[in-house]
Amino acid sequence: MIALVLALVAGAGYAWMRLVPPTASPATADPQQARRAEAFLDLLDQGRYDEALAMGQPALREALAGGKLREVWETLPKQLGERRTRSPVRGETVGGRPVLTSTLQFALVALDARVVVEPDGQVSGFRLVPAQQAVAAPPEPVATDRYAETALTIDSAGIGLPATLTLPTGTGPWPAAVLVHGSGPHDRDETIGPNKPFRDLAHGLAEHGIAVLRYDKRTQAAPQTLAGNDFTVDQEVVDDALAAVAALRARPGIDPDRVFVVGHSLGAMLAPRIGERDPRIAGLVLLAAPAMRLEDTVVRQSRYLAGLAGTSGADAQAALAELERQRDTVKQLADRPAGDAPLMLGLPRSYWLDLNAYDPVATARRIRQPLLVLQGAADYQVTPVDDFVLWRNAFDGDARARLVEYPRLNHLFMPAGDPPGPADYAKPGRVEDEVIADIARWIVAAPSGSP
Repeated sequence: MIALVLALVAGAGYAWMRLVPPTASPATADPQQARRAEAFLDLLDQGRYDEALAMGQPALREALAGGKLREVWETLPKQLGERRTRSPVRGETVGGRPVLTSTLQFALVALDARVVVEPDGQVSGFRLVPAQQAVAAPPEPVATDRYAETALTIDSAGIGLPATLTLPTGTGPWPAAVLVHGSGPHDRDETIGPNKPFRDLAHGLAEHGIAVLRYDKRTQAAPQTLAGNDFTVDQEVVDDALAAVAALRARPGIDPDRVFVVGHSLGAMLAPRIGERDPRIAGLVLLAAPAMRLEDTVVRQSRYLAGLAGTSGADAQAALAELERQRDTVKQLADRPAGDAPLMLGLPRSYWLDLNAYDPVATARRIRQPLLVLQGAADYQVTPVDDFVLWRNAFDGDARARLVEYPRLNHLFMPAGDPPGPADYAKPGRVEDEVIADIARWIVAAPSGSP
């Protein structure tokens, strides 16, 4: 399995990455709907993309028009190696909704193609995710009277993002944190396989007297708003995080001068930009924060996972070579004409140009908010030797920054396997108590307001 892999977000019309797909449960497939799903996949295999689109509902046709469906389907073997098999569709339930799933085995990785077929036979959803392995039931939180949760909606420029506010028991005013997701269409718990790291953080921090706001990411709650070819990380992440900070400040029981941002992975990488846009933010917590450029990270992870899987044949090498070509294209993007070559992960030119102009470490040095930078020593995605070392070098001797590395913890700040790999994310776990306690102590001790 590969961590950075194409995932077609139904309704969004762009390819993106997902660590582990939403958990699916076996279900009985409706025979007629199963035949429609097989027919849809057959058309893709035959290169008859217009006919496949004609099977879709209007929203799906609009999202995947303009060659997007062709681009995603034909990019897969270039990035993942030759496709060897396609299984018959099987019935599953994902998030309470029936889907028809076929497993596609490529040289580097297996993907699940999930097709949603309505009773009238129209295709309403299509997503490609890493193939799911059987997982145990997710760990449930222990009941407590130390906090209470309230459902609400964050208004981000007219887009409603469902959210949960976790408040400590008592009167406050409380210091508070907004949780900002990693890459992919995450829910408010940042659900990854059976794990819910943002739920762990929210409950754990609330037990330490810190209010927490977490929300469904725009790519999960309103993917149609990113259906064009000109969005950036601002539309995907930054704008909504700033709206969440403003909403949290306005809530009763919250100390408006002690609102922090806690970002994970991509959210951690963008936390300095969020802090720069809102200097009133009291501090930034960066969990597994990339310091290298994203295109380099994609290639590095793919090489690691190919080695982990023992895939060193011609197909695997060709797939890696294609990724390296796409990486080089991204690096030269400002000097190349638009549309002259496929872009890595299927993301638009505007997205890559935005990231190319952003240096998270330099931005963090420029702003004046205090920083807590945390790293799992067994994280193979954002690594101590490639990323965390750059944060250490930049903030060595800087009193406003604290950096902590945790032995044996992975990208989710849960125990890693030996060697670390994607299978770790399919094992039920919780964010380590030590990590939560360190974040809580740092937030409680931080001064109010911006320096």
